[in-house]
Amino acid sequence: MHHHSSGLPSWQAPLSRRRFVQGLALGGLGLGTAGLRLPAHASADARTGPQVLAGNSFDLSIGSTPVNFTGRTRPAITVNGSLPAPILRWRQGDTVTLRVANRLRDAMTSIHWHGIILPANMDGVPGLSFDGIAPGESWLYRFTLGQSGSYWYHSHSLFQEQAGLYGAIIVDPAEPLPYRWDREHVVLLSDWTDLDPGRLFRRLKIDSAYDNRHQPTVGELVRDVRTHGWAAALADRRDWARMRMTPTDLSDVDANTYTYLMNGATPASNWTGLFRSGEKVLLRFINAGAMTYFDVRIPGLKMTVVAADGLPVHPVTVDEFRIAAAETFDVIVEPSGQDAYTIFAQDMGRTGFARGTLAVRPGLEAPLPPIDPRPRLTMADMGHGDHAMHGAAPANAAHGTHAGHGDAHAGPAAHGAPPAQTGHGSGHAPVAGHAAHAGHEPEASAHPGRDAHAHAGHGGMQAHPASEAGNPLVDMQTMSPTPRLDDPGIGLRDNGRRVLAYADLASIAGDEDGRDPGREVELHLTGHMEKFSWSFDGIPFAGAEPLRLNYGERVRIVLVNDTMMTHPIPMHGVWSDLEDADGDFMVRKHTVDMPPGTRRAFRVRADALGRWAFHCHLLYHMEAGMMREVRIEETA
Repeated sequence: MHHHSSGLPSWQAPLSRRRFVQGLALGGLGLGTAGLRLPAHASADARTGPQVLAGNSFDLSIGSTPVNFTGRTRPAITVNGSLPAPILRWRQGDTVTLRVANRLRDAMTSIHWHGIILPANMDGVPGLSFDGIAPGESWLYRFTLGQSGSYWYHSHSLFQEQAGLYGAIIVDPAEPLPYRWDREHVVLLSDWTDLDPGRLFRRLKIDSAYDNRHQPTVGELVRDVRTHGWAAALADRRDWARMRMTPTDLSDVDANTYTYLMNGATPASNWTGLFRSGEKVLLRFINAGAMTYFDVRIPGLKMTVVAADGLPVHPVTVDEFRIAAAETFDVIVEPSGQDAYTIFAQDMGRTGFARGTLAVRPGLEAPLPPIDPRPRLTMADMGHGDHAMHGAAPANAAHGTHAGHGDAHAGPAAHGAPPAQTGHGSGHAPVAGHAAHAGHEPEASAHPGRDAHAHAGHGGMQAHPASEAGNPLVDMQTMSPTPRLDDPGIGLRDNGRRVLAYADLASIAGDEDGRDPGREVELHLTGHMEKFSWSFDGIPFAGAEPLRLNYGERVRIVLVNDTMMTHPIPMHGVWSDLEDADGDFMVRKHTVDMPPGTRRAFRVRADALGRWAFHCHLLYHMEAGMMREVRIEETA
């Protein structure tokens, strides 16, 4: 079990590929750790997952516990000795009280209740409406639940979420839901690293491409030359080089660093959820990964999505869905005809997977599907139109989702914004120079009065905030972003499976506010890959003014992703009412995913007084500056 003969420091010691992908069969808390005696509930049992705590009064103790997922014992941050933290089972309408004690010796801590609508001082974000919980101290959280569904909780202090402080929340409804089920399982996905999470952050700052082991090869160049000719192939390489990135850069951290867990179990440990043939089984998928997007499927079973981020949606049946960090999806499956099914959750970069099994009895396994081929980004994926390869369709493009093709949201912000001064002093000139190829004029909006942001001027070119111009922390800007709500995502197009897209989601409750927004705020997601700097509008959190909303107002937030990464964005305190491509209400979520080259709009009702966090839910992006404070204040 000890691989330290390589002379490398232990955290760099090579693991065999098989062990590396699968993790230890023993996996989990304290197992296989000689002489370590833990309380019986400490281990998230691979067969059953973490313990469930139900009721309306809870004592949660945050401490450090040794764990072993890879063959090396490492410290984790746990709740009541458990990783994941216990599942909390609440009831809609109840007031819950949670006494959270910090048993860490030398670190502040916190718990944020993700997606739960509550007062600002109960939201658990240190430095905004609460100070954090000092070592040896406790904090009393108390709030009333106006909602039901699948949610989760995690630390909002430094990198503690990465170190294990996360767990599921299930809020049982006061009234019956529009769907029924016979049995349910929580399926909580996460990413574990043996590295100290702060050390991983420093490594990203020094070498952000550390885990990108799949740089384009000479063989791929030869293939592209054969397909597209020398000029196009070299132009494509040049475009990527100017953006200081590669088309295989899908995630900053992947299975080269991470072991992926399902309910705290490694793939080898095989978490198992039981079923009886013919039952309707509700699976509550929660992505508690710090940096990971998972693509989830259960070979041999259709999944009917019935809730997104806790709230019921019109049912939609799919073979597969992508779940961003912090999102939750509830699906119903009806297993019959075989005794075991694999729940397969591969990472977006196709470097590894989490897996578990649905089975009629413990100990069964079903075949593991192969990991999909590694996808490659195209210039169209980046919102740079179709100039890459002279408009050749990317190998996996589908659904007519090339940026800039006649989409109502493609235009820049209205109000006569001048065309972007792209490419002047910010190293983007080559991309801007291709803007003429970026697609057709967007069509005029069908709702010009209400939907002014679908402004079709400037040939569909996106305007950019002045703070991005010449900014050394901004390494690229999108030219012709569109909502792309019908795009299942990079690596999921035309894969032979029916894949969920945002356009498939429609809230059963409809728009609970109903007002048109009184104003619009546009924010750009910005970054610099090499410097691993991330921000809104090129201004990292430390230097950013709060976004101020007036109590009770209805505001449209427009997000434009100027980066080549995908970012999941929650606004604490309020729901995000996502609009469709025509500016109509579509689905209510707590976290809005923003793929590269997209421009997406959602409305918020500013009905929660106080100071709130608005950030990227990729932990290291938030820590590197992609965060804003939102202040909701009474107007004088």
